[in-house]
Amino acid sequence: MQQIPGFSRLQTVPAAPASASRPKLWILDSWRDLILYVGTPLLLVPVFALAQSRWSPQDIYLFVAAFGAMGHHLPGMIRAYGDRALFERFKWRFILAPLFLLAVCTAFFWWDLKGILLVVFFWGVWHGLMQTYGFCRIYDAKTGTFDVLTRRLDFAMCVIWFATAVALSSYRLSDTLDTYYVCGGPFIPPTVVHHGQQLILWAAIAVSVVFLIHFGRMWIVGKRPNPVKLALLVTSIAFWWYCNNLVANILVGIALFEVFHDVQYLSLVWIYNRNRVEKDSNIGGFMRFVFRRSGSLMGLYVGLVFAYGSLAYINGHLGIDTVKRILTGVVTASTLLHFYYDGFIWKVRERSTRQSLGLTGGTADVSLGGFLPSWTLHGLKWAAVFVLPLGALWFWQTHLNVPEVQRRAWLVADVPIGAKQHFDYGQALQKEGKWAQAEEQYKIALGFKSSDAKSHVNLATVLMAQARYDAAVPQIEEALRLQPNSGEFHLSYASLLERLGRSDEAGSHYETAARLMPDSPDAHYNYAVFLASTRKENDALSELRRVVQLKPDHVDAQLQLADALFAKGDLEEAKAHYLAALRGDPKLTVAYNNLGKLFLSEGQISQAIVQFSEALRLNPEYKEAEENLQIAKASDQFRQQTHN
Repeated sequence: MQQIPGFSRLQTVPAAPASASRPKLWILDSWRDLILYVGTPLLLVPVFALAQSRWSPQDIYLFVAAFGAMGHHLPGMIRAYGDRALFERFKWRFILAPLFLLAVCTAFFWWDLKGILLVVFFWGVWHGLMQTYGFCRIYDAKTGTFDVLTRRLDFAMCVIWFATAVALSSYRLSDTLDTYYVCGGPFIPPTVVHHGQQLILWAAIAVSVVFLIHFGRMWIVGKRPNPVKLALLVTSIAFWWYCNNLVANILVGIALFEVFHDVQYLSLVWIYNRNRVEKDSNIGGFMRFVFRRSGSLMGLYVGLVFAYGSLAYINGHLGIDTVKRILTGVVTASTLLHFYYDGFIWKVRERSTRQSLGLTGGTADVSLGGFLPSWTLHGLKWAAVFVLPLGALWFWQTHLNVPEVQRRAWLVADVPIGAKQHFDYGQALQKEGKWAQAEEQYKIALGFKSSDAKSHVNLATVLMAQARYDAAVPQIEEALRLQPNSGEFHLSYASLLERLGRSDEAGSHYETAARLMPDSPDAHYNYAVFLASTRKENDALSELRRVVQLKPDHVDAQLQLADALFAKGDLEEAKAHYLAALRGDPKLTVAYNNLGKLFLSEGQISQAIVQFSEALRLNPEYKEAEENLQIAKASDQFRQQTHN
């Protein structure tokens, strides 16, 4: 690549004439750069603190991931397909890449193959650090700093610190390893993980020392790098570290850095495209319309970004699994295209890019040369960073599937620090009925995060499974203290209180659970059973009606409702619910028996005999049905004799 000579201030000549302009340090000006590029994290932290007081971390993440993460893909797409010169230059990339990525991403999500998630994650980290590096290059270009060592140290700082923050984040590392093991990846011994963490930390410190020494030397000899660049590196790396390692909820951390990334990207792309439109008469059509100097068109620009992001927001709320898988593939393809396109359409070293950013110098736009050499080189890059790793992950998941308990055990061995991996391991052990081991993992998880209500409830569940009911009580009580409006917790507590013989206390929690979960069939059913046990038949009947309204195929509720109606004398309605129960479970012998009793009470003896006979066919040992059949047959015989 052609290098740009440094514009250093000479030490042995008189000061420059008064007419010589000082180097411009800022892309826009001091206050706008501080808001949009350098000091943005200082503004985002209090804004997100206020947002968390109103919305849950999941809601914040979903909104930012949709309207921010995906929405900011649009400006790059506009340039890729709206800039005729750029499109002609990279035509085959812009045509083939979307088709290829759309097919691959949709296929992976259709068959629930997790390897694509790892590729997106690593590409995303690379994309984020390269944006920071790109801003470093822009700020140094403003002061005429072009030397190779400065550029390489900037790059090394971005790579090593972004990687270190991920490697030392227990959540990020455990989540990445979890996906890797879900894909069937071979076990990575804990010593390799721990030594790797130490190595990357020492490498980050070493690179930082060399960077600072070089920065100081350049400053002393007069070839001063832009101090704003140093501030940008400090705030960007510190904020990346904060978002990955210090934010209480990782979803909020991801959303925080995403907003920082989006603000930088969207504002710089707006400036770039507006300059292109003003300086290049060949730019026309939609790009010239949107990127004119106009406040209203800036609003249109933001509106288009949000409209494009709404695709991801809709996907997050879809309930149809087939459509959701396809749309998730589309969203993921858009993400990978954004990462890919940004790798070559915004190269700061090229003259056309620099001119649109208000920078001097730069190389001529890189020629693609002959078709075969360019295609071969580009194909090798794709093979190295996409095809081969994704192919390996696909093969492992389809041929080397690892049981969940084993995967979770590997994960806690590799990353023992952190609550989530121990909680997940506890759940896997709980599913296997390994109560004592699950108990141990939940206690470890609570040691890291005592405020996790779900861990308290799960610990109570495994204690109850071991008949240690008294020990389970304080765990559920603590969970309720942490989340008093959780209907599920009230339901679990009510069940536990009943086991302990504290029925009076249980009733209020059953009622609270049904109130907090008005659309939960289980909450209403358990409350109905409790009401029936306390002889509050009318209230129980009301709750049972609510259950079958919410879930018509709830067999137990249909049967109990039918029995209650039968006892009240509402025979026709009871009959309908017995039949509904049998539609849900055609082998429900008790329903045949009770329906036979109903027919017998109505004098429909032949129908009663049919029902009793069916109950006995399904269960020849059913004594009550056998006795009822004898009674029905005797009644039928007596009736025939009477008629004769």
